[in-house]
Amino acid sequence: MRKRRMWSKISRIFLLGLASVLLSGCGAQAEAKADDPDENLKIVCTIFPEYDWVRQISGRESDHTELTLLMKNGTDMHSYQPTVWDMMKIAEADLFIYVGGESDFWVEDALENTKSPDRKVLNLMELLEDSVKEEEHVDGMQKSRGHGDREEEDESEYDEHIWLSLRNAGTACRKIADLLCELDRTHASDYEENCTAYQAKLRALDDAYCEAAASVSHTALLFGDRFPFRYLTDDYGLTYYAAFAGCSAETEASFHTIAYLAEKADELSLPAVLAIDGSDQSVARTIAGSTKTRSQKVMVLDSMQSVSEQDIKDGETYLSIMERNLTVLKEALQTK
Repeated sequence: MRKRRMWSKISRIFLLGLASVLLSGCGAQAEAKADDPDENLKIVCTIFPEYDWVRQISGRESDHTELTLLMKNGTDMHSYQPTVWDMMKIAEADLFIYVGGESDFWVEDALENTKSPDRKVLNLMELLEDSVKEEEHVDGMQKSRGHGDREEEDESEYDEHIWLSLRNAGTACRKIADLLCELDRTHASDYEENCTAYQAKLRALDDAYCEAAASVSHTALLFGDRFPFRYLTDDYGLTYYAAFAGCSAETEASFHTIAYLAEKADELSLPAVLAIDGSDQSVARTIAGSTKTRSQKVMVLDSMQSVSEQDIKDGETYLSIMERNLTVLKEALQTK
């Protein structure tokens, strides 16, 4: 489904050496777990949405799971590469969850070089294959080469921001619950109960989005930034204009892009220019300052790609972010 990309030769040699050390310890770990069925499940997630879904299904104060988030310092998934500590966590994991898009080019080698016969792996893009969409270029969007090392300029690239659909989240949570039940039958009833309750919350928020989308003054969003929200906009019949594609490496917009988007904001009488979390908002501010009225607000729609450990400690959750995004959308779409 996605084009395989390889690490550098140095990285591969490093991993091979590291794997021999890690695997020597994994055998002893597996034996210890067999002797102690009450030992905590070790679960490793690459990004925040996966991490929070596991928290909700396992129980946020769970004393029988050890949950690790790899990208916990506001690291952008498009530029992330694992550390030695990350590799050790992956090697020890009972369950490893990752997105499976272009940004996860490192995962295939990481799994190959930290083989564990009992480890379960969940690739979300494989799970959601029928729902996965190709990235698209809409009018006015600046062309770029996305991840930067694709061999062919015109090769299709799949949009990896699947977690920004509440409906995809529900499917992913069901699968996570199934895997946790397989790994830990002792607490299976807890996982099932927590998953059922959490999926109800996801459906309720989805209904709130549907209600908001049905009462908007217009259906267009304008992003002076990357656009990772295609799954969300498609779910609710919204349209969009954006400076860059979701996985673009570009940060500076051309005069043509700025002019086109400013004119579009004027034409549609849009009240806001949107930016995403972690952005310096410079392109969005330039667009807003280039409209005739210069009255557009610059607002942030959170794609959950820069959630930090401190944010988590402060109580941030997948649902709290999606609820905040709904509030922003209502204002940007001028709901009646």
